[in-house]
Amino acid sequence: MIAKSQKHWTGDVTELLRVREGFRLADVDAQATPGYERDKIQAAEDLAAGSTQLDEYQERLFARSRVDATNAAVLLVLQAMDSAGKGGIVRHVVGSVDPQGVAITAFKKPTPEELEHDFLWRVAKRVPEPGIIGVFDRSHYEDVLIGRVRELAPPDEIERRYGAINTFEEQLVKGGTRVVKVMLHISSDEQKERLTERLDRPDKHWKYNPGDVDERQLWPKYMDAYQLVFERTSTDHAPWFVVPANRKWYARLAVQNLLLEALEQIDPQWPKATFDVEAEKKRLALT
Repeated sequence: MIAKSQKHWTGDVTELLRVREGFRLADVDAQATPGYERDKIQAAEDLAAGSTQLDEYQERLFARSRVDATNAAVLLVLQAMDSAGKGGIVRHVVGSVDPQGVAITAFKKPTPEELEHDFLWRVAKRVPEPGIIGVFDRSHYEDVLIGRVRELAPPDEIERRYGAINTFEEQLVKGGTRVVKVMLHISSDEQKERLTERLDRPDKHWKYNPGDVDERQLWPKYMDAYQLVFERTSTDHAPWFVVPANRKWYARLAVQNLLLEALEQIDPQWPKATFDVEAEKKRLALT
């Protein structure tokens, strides 16, 4: 299905980008724009049009949760290698809606207190409340990506975590939360260009982390770890979507479309007034 406001897509984004059985990350062209044949300038126009619709859906979702008994929420999970554009998604896609209806969490290195609990303990506390669009800028998947690559946990524990994640996400979905899991996929060459730009521009130095070079040296291991994540945790209730992200404008448009489709499936309606509207108009006119 193509989101109603996304008139210029030539293919179903959820089908083109969805991870299914037999998927191979190595086969994904990070430079491609599946389902979209327009250029960068036209994409900006389409993103603006989609932003208007996304804003309305978000307000409907928020308003409905404040009046009706509903558990509906959306959780956008963003995973990627460094510099792939997660921040741009947050600013240019999620940032187009009213911030009171959004909850953004960027999971960092676990604190000593968090390490005393199961890895999902801190994550469960940050899932979106009804009416909210939640965003995990990095997420519980760090515990099976870095955990595997850096050998921060034994193999049997990593395997256990895949199952725990599937159960956790299934419970979220049964409770009314739409889970949209996105991996922004850039090429190693593209990442090198983006990191080089950060070093060349003083206004980008704050975004540069010397540790990014250390992680680049482990690129093949990370790609293998992502492949395993997709094989173990792309489920019917919470599938993965791999978005080619060398072209930032395409990635933003694709993620926006995925969010719009999730909200269209919820189809939040404006709540009906709990008072007599005409009577209130008359009362107000007399003041």
